[in-house]
Formats: sequence, structure tokens, C-alpha cells
Amino acid sequence: MAFRLDIETREGTVRGTRKRGVGRWCSIPYAAPPVGELRLRAPQPVTPWSGVLDATRYRNAAMQAKSDVRIGLRTMQPLSEDALTLNVTAPLRPATAPRPVMVFIHGGAYMYGSSATGLYRGRRLALKGDVVVVSMNYRLGLFGYGDFTRYSTPERPFDSNCGLRDQVAALEWVQRNIAAFGGDPNNVTIFGQSSGAAAVVTLMATPAAKGLFHAAIAESPPADWVHGCAAADTFAAKCVELLGATEETAAETLANCDREQLRRAGAEAVRITMTGRPGYMPVVPTVDGSYLPIAPLAAMVAGTAHRVPLIIGTNQDEGTQFASPDGTSGEMPMSPFLIDRYFADIDPQVKARVLAAYPDYPALAAAVNVGGDATFLRPVLVACEGHSAHAPTYHYRYNFAPKRLQRMGFGAGHGVELLAIFAAGNTLLGLTSTGIGGRRALRRVTEQVQSQWVSFAQHGRPLPSWPQYTSNSRRTLVFDSPTRVAHDLDRARRVAWREVAGPHEVAGFTDGFFDELEKAI
Repeated sequence: MAFRLDIETREGTVRGTRKRGVGRWCSIPYAAPPVGELRLRAPQPVTPWSGVLDATRYRNAAMQAKSDVRIGLRTMQPLSEDALTLNVTAPLRPATAPRPVMVFIHGGAYMYGSSATGLYRGRRLALKGDVVVVSMNYRLGLFGYGDFTRYSTPERPFDSNCGLRDQVAALEWVQRNIAAFGGDPNNVTIFGQSSGAAAVVTLMATPAAKGLFHAAIAESPPADWVHGCAAADTFAAKCVELLGATEETAAETLANCDREQLRRAGAEAVRITMTGRPGYMPVVPTVDGSYLPIAPLAAMVAGTAHRVPLIIGTNQDEGTQFASPDGTSGEMPMSPFLIDRYFADIDPQVKARVLAAYPDYPALAAAVNVGGDATFLRPVLVACEGHSAHAPTYHYRYNFAPKRLQRMGFGAGHGVELLAIFAAGNTLLGLTSTGIGGRRALRRVTEQVQSQWVSFAQHGRPLPSWPQYTSNSRRTLVFDSPTRVAHDLDRARRVAWREVAGPHEVAGFTDGFFDELEKAI
């Protein structure tokens, strides 16, 4: 039986539910609805409410394609610009001290996703780790990552990095309110997957986020997903063109057009801007010189990123989720043709060294590995080398793949580790494994991953079995059956990729960036 539970926040009372050992509060507003005059503006404070706000159910997801917000077998989440909300899951058993807080940022290429996804609700993680789990919505696509500041007028200004600012606003809400849910605002770990992990890395270089979190976990981040003002302007201009506006009418059009018309223009601008540029994503944070002063990887190398402990890593088969049967993909170089295009402006000798690290290339499976590593492993290794010189850094590789995923050709694909982190493996065994051996191995890996994440959230460090990554030792914890520690895992790939900057503008990197990194390596 579920019972109602009322909590007093700074903005008003919220009513959640308690069931199966946890309390859950859904869709609590952390900022004012970014509608009307607040569209494409920095998030503003919530207007306090009187009475009790019903937080027993999920409300809106951020604007995206309708097909991307399925939260149940037959349930689609409503879409709205009014979606700046977060969710809290907390153990109900008594505690002698405030609990660590884990704030999850969902992935989805900064284009889709929702904190209401069942996997992210965090009940098992909250109970296993005795932690408070928070998940957030933030603006996506054009609404969150379109930089229209060039079209600002005195009557209608626009702000950069709205999605990033939303994430900071959610973390500020945690600082104000999480103690009321039993959480410790002085022990907050942010964690995310894919673009959510890229958001984690970006927050580490965002001055406004200083002091809002104390540890960070980045699972498979495309860690260099930022661009400069010139690239941001190119995308914004394409959006304005697709809306049928001119320089003179852009501000009025952006402010007043229908939200679905605006979403569709942004989605089409993404498609056009990505065409012919494998590995490039146009809706990413903008290195604007102010709110985000320099690129996160550059900040990590320079030591100007927030010096918090970091867990960061990738999965063994990142590319398999994105590859079509012929190896083509809009997001990654997944075939020899697209790989050639990816390396078009890179020294041919550098390209040759990279491809030599994949002995089976140009076989399709090897090409898929190249594409996955280009997007995820390459920037993650830069982050490891850079941040480890200034703060404790722990590198992992998730290699475990149940037999069914191996037979499907998916392997330890992008996002598979989420099943272990949220302890969802037992409920999804029918999809992921067959046979008693597969079940036992999955349970073992789930226990190992969760124990490491929980230790990190509780103490700012994983278990003693996981050594730090340094440029001298380069130790990596490989989650597999069995889990093991490896020294300089896949050295040939690491050495080859270190010369490749990737397709995103290296905004904010100092002239000596690669010289500094070369010394570290």
C-alpha cells in the first residue's frame, strides 16, 4: 500500500508517495516555466506556491519528437516547454546522518530523453547505497542548445547555454532543498550517461557550478561535445532560415512562433548541419567566453576545471548501438567511406596510425569500433590524462555482455552499464541473458558496479580494489566476468588517437594544448 508524504521545500510543500521502502516525489519545479518572455532565456526562480503541490506523478518531458518519450509499454509522456522539473527518490528507513546525494543527468544526444524513464527512477540504487537519488529534466535541442544571442534585441534578448544553465539551476535547487528529503547538500555526486555524461564534464568547467557538487561520474561521454560561437551562429542562422525569418524578424519569430514549429525547425537544422560531417553534433554547449569560458577538456588539462574526484569511462562496444547494417550513421563514422570523411582534414599519417590500431579494418565490425572510439574513447582518454594531473581520477571499461547481447551483435554496447548501475539487471534478464551462468555473471557485475558507484558517492572514492588513473600507471578497472585491473588498456589505440582533435571546433583550447597533453602522455 502506498502512503502520501508531504515535504516542505523553500518554494512550497510537495506531496509524494512512499512505496516499497522509498519515498518518491515527481516533477518538482526547480525553475520557472521557460515560456513566453522566458523562452530561450536563462532559467528564472520558481514562484513559491501555497497549499500542497501534487508530486505523485510525472508531468511533462522537454520538447522533442513524440516518439522519443515512451515511458511505458503504451504510455507516452506529454511534451511541453514547461518541463523544468526534477524527481527525488529517498530511502524511508531511519538514518543517523544526512545521506549522500546522487544527481543523474539523462542522455539522448542533447535532443531527446526524460527523467521519467523507468530505468532512472533509482529505487534500487537508493536502497542499496542508502543515498538520495535525484534526476532532472532540462531543455533539449534548439530550446536548450541553440545560441540565438546574435539575434537579441533590447526588447527581446536571448541567452546562450540554456540547457547547461538549467542543469546548474537544478543543482542549486538541490543545495536549497535536499536536506528536507534527508540528503546532504555537502555530499553531492553528479552522474550521467552519454550526452548526460558530456553534461557532467561540461559542468566541471562551468564557473557557475562551482561548489554545487563534490564528485562526478561520466559514463561514456562524448566529452568534447562543445563548439564555439561561429559554429553556434551557423546553426542558429539555419534555424532562422527554416522558420522563414530574416535578420530583422528573427527575434520576433523565435519568441512567438508555435513551439512545435520551432522544434521541427531545430530538428531539421540538426539534420542539415550534420550531413557530411560524421561525428559532429550541432546542439551542444557553446564556449561563449563567459558562462562557459573554455572547452571542458582544455579546462581539465589546464587544471581550471573543478578539482573534484572523477569516475569516467566507456563501454567496449560503444558503436554497435548506432551502426546500421551497412555501417552508416548520422552521428558517427561507421563505415570506411564515413571514416575517410571523418579524417579528411587530418594528416594522412595520423589516420594510418589510428586505423593500424584496428587490425581487422576495413571489416565492418572494426569500422564500427573505430566510430565508437572516435566519439567516446578518444575524448575520454584526454579527460583522464588532463584531470588526473589535478584531482583523483578513476578510469573504467565496461566489457561485460551477456550471451544474448553478444548473439545480437550488440555486445557491451552504449548504455548497457546503466542496467548494472541502477540494478535493473534482475528485472531485464529476459532481454539480456540466457542460462544460469549468464544470470549469475550479470548479478556479479551488477553488484560490483553498484558497490563502486555507491562507495564513490559516500566517500569520494571507489573501493580499494580500484586504483587511481595516473599518467604513470594508467590503470583501468575492467568490469567483466571476471572484473580485473588492467595497465594501459588498449595502448595502441590510446597512442594513435591522442593526435586527433575530432570534428568539433576545439574552442577555448590554448595554442599549447596538445603540447601540454603530449608532455602528460
